[in-house]
Amino acid sequence: MRKAFVAIVIAVAIGVIVLVYTYIKNVNEVAVESNLTLPDLFSKVEKSVVEITSKGANNLAAPESETRLGSGFIYDNNRHIITNTHVPAGNEDLAVTFLDGTRYPAKLVGSDAFTDLAVLYIENVPKDKLVPLPLGNSTALRVGEEVAAIGNPFGLSGSMTQGIISGLGRRLPANPTLSGQYSISDVIQTDAPINPGNSGGPLLNMMGEVIGITSAIESQTGEFAGIGFAIPSNTISRVVPILIAKGSIEHAWLGITGTDMTPEIAQATGLKEPKGFLVVHAIAGSPAAMAGILGGHKQVDIEGRSIILGGDVIIGIDNKTVRNVDDILVYLDTYKEAGNNLTLKILRNGEIQDVHVTLGTRPNLQASP
Repeated sequence: MRKAFVAIVIAVAIGVIVLVYTYIKNVNEVAVESNLTLPDLFSKVEKSVVEITSKGANNLAAPESETRLGSGFIYDNNRHIITNTHVPAGNEDLAVTFLDGTRYPAKLVGSDAFTDLAVLYIENVPKDKLVPLPLGNSTALRVGEEVAAIGNPFGLSGSMTQGIISGLGRRLPANPTLSGQYSISDVIQTDAPINPGNSGGPLLNMMGEVIGITSAIESQTGEFAGIGFAIPSNTISRVVPILIAKGSIEHAWLGITGTDMTPEIAQATGLKEPKGFLVVHAIAGSPAAMAGILGGHKQVDIEGRSIILGGDVIIGIDNKTVRNVDDILVYLDTYKEAGNNLTLKILRNGEIQDVHVTLGTRPNLQASP
């Protein structure tokens, strides 16, 4: 009996081991199969990426008179195309050209300079040509992941480049002619080669999901130099439906200017840790000013840099820690709308206080969160 019992236990153990091994093997195979090769990735998405042109672009008899503006991709089955705001800005007679050369008139539905996102509507395009690209989850991205960019650099339609996620949570200056001096927060950095004409095209993960929309490059020459930026897909999924419904979107506004804390500024202000956002100025009539947030009043020189001290230091927002201005910008853009209330935790004269603020609507041509 005892030998029989031992044999049963051994058999059960072996069975469990086999089941676990099979499960792990299947999971790994699914993970491998979910990542496409670059040729397969291109084949999957090529019908969804378009070139955006203007001026003579609608005249099929004279395509040479066109002005190439950038790239875009199909968002849904209702003829909507996503691109950057700076791509169609100021241009009329827009047209969208598919990789097979077919071209259709387009019109601007809505745009938002503060996120550099715009929506076009393609007129008269057959529904069978519409192959929307799925949006991925940009909050799940990790530095080092492989990505691919597809667009029309220098008018070379249907070009693919490959790279990795080089950084996350970057801040990208918005186009000052469109949005004032605001910055776009939580931007993706990539080393996938991006050049003029790529703007508005998709940045894809290896499953063919859009995890960003290529927006800018960091270069002294205006051409690729190893650093490119993309607006994350979670921003697209939040902003684009509103642009389609309303044509524009209102952003929550606090109304402060200042500087991120550094070890030198922290020492000068008596802080133990160099974290938080030092308020230099609360804009007159802004939500922050009306709530009693104080700006600085004493100009000093710190490490060769002129700094105005004496203002409140924002160290928290709705029970979330503020390390720098990006924490404020991302929180406002992601979770708040004009008219919402929030609580700022500030450091004033060595004491921590809570200040309640009712947010306003971000105006143009200002330089603050």
